[in-house]
Amino acid sequence: MTSPVICFGQQPCGFFPRRFLYAKFATARRLQQEIGGEIVFFYHDSDHDPRETQTTLRHRKTDAPQTLNFTFVNKLQRKFSPLFLKRIPADWQPNMTRSLGAFVEPRAIEAFKAVRADNVADFCLEQYRAMGLLEGVRVVRSGDRAVREAGCDITECFVDVPHEGEIVRARLIDGALKLHEGGTSYVTLPVQPFTKAQVSPTRDSRLRWMQSILHCTHYICGAGEQAYLNPADAPEIKFVPRDTIDRSDEAWTEFPV
Repeated sequence: MTSPVICFGQQPCGFFPRRFLYAKFATARRLQQEIGGEIVFFYHDSDHDPRETQTTLRHRKTDAPQTLNFTFVNKLQRKFSPLFLKRIPADWQPNMTRSLGAFVEPRAIEAFKAVRADNVADFCLEQYRAMGLLEGVRVVRSGDRAVREAGCDITECFVDVPHEGEIVRARLIDGALKLHEGGTSYVTLPVQPFTKAQVSPTRDSRLRWMQSILHCTHYICGAGEQAYLNPADAPEIKFVPRDTIDRSDEAWTEFPV
């Protein structure tokens, strides 16, 4: 019998992770205690949506929520570059550090100050590591060239391509590379060749693509994933709903875990 591989996936979801991501870690560790095996975090850092890294914190005195986010070096990068290529301006971290005292404890601020990363995905991952979330967890990144080359072929996909001095994540639609401007508006990019190392999955192809790489036996699925995941794409997986947690979209700030 093969040893269990307990997996869950998530985009970088805040420089302090959202509570639903903490719940996925907690669910995976509970399941590991029951059945053994390893835990794999499928870190979908090739997503490009800047809203994914919004971080909602509670004011320590008033308990009022406030949503914060990274800033980005330019508009094109903010809208269309994958998260692992969204560069962080040099003044963002010191400016954010000065704001955090109203929201988190000093030890969390010190860990935040100690992170050294020049892009959004690396920064989030290093913060999660500092919080102890990644202890004993194998991280597999969708932006990793070797991971992409190991994945199965997919037609529902995005492709990282150069555009106006940046790398953007364009949707492949009917053989054309397109940037979604909103609604039904798209910008069609010039035709250009690309390789498997530039390709990442869409929401609908992500499970099959991920499973071709990880071969997991159990998958911790969040509330949103339960609505669109198709178990028929990976009938060998046992799907486990993540544990419930209150205020799931707000940030987890208990430190260290």
